[in-house]
Amino acid sequence: MSPNYLELLDWRRQMADIFSEVRRRGPSSGTLAWFRARKDGLFREHPQSPLPPAARAGFTGLSYWPHDPEARVEATIVAAMDVATAANEQSLAIGHLEFTYRGAECRLGAFWIAGYGGGLFVPFRDATSGTETYGGGRYVHDSIKSADLGSDFQAGTVVLDFNYAYHPSCAYDPVWSCPLAPASNRLDLAIRAGERL
Repeated sequence: MSPNYLELLDWRRQMADIFSEVRRRGPSSGTLAWFRARKDGLFREHPQSPLPPAARAGFTGLSYWPHDPEARVEATIVAAMDVATAANEQSLAIGHLEFTYRGAECRLGAFWIAGYGGGLFVPFRDATSGTETYGGGRYVHDSIKSADLGSDFQAGTVVLDFNYAYHPSCAYDPVWSCPLAPASNRLDLAIRAGERL
């Protein structure tokens, strides 16, 4: 196995461990601060960091909005009548997530990553995209990367905590190829939580 694959395996394991600890600690500003410090450390020091190697030595941390307790919502999943394969055939549209954010009724497409293991994937764009955040959007749920803060299969709900919303790797370096939020996953409101430019 190539050392790059071993490095990537280590990156994913460390991120999985971090998210596991976030779930164990529960939602709070302290948990979020701990998470951000650990993530910033990986960005600065890990060989599979999304940052270009030349940017790592002087890296002092990602930009974030302050913790917002209202940015954690419980979404109800509404299954699609027919599962549709997305244009790039990397993911399946399995339905959508309905939730309320600051009094606004919202809806985001829910995708299942095709391939071994699969995983729920929820990218989004909002009114900050292209100005305060990356134009291609951010991710709020990606269970392949263990960015999963909870679900209840019996109730049909998924936790979306926008405090943990993050940019895809291609926002930091164009050598990365990332799935971006489709037009259908654009929210008209501004979600000023999570990573920012």
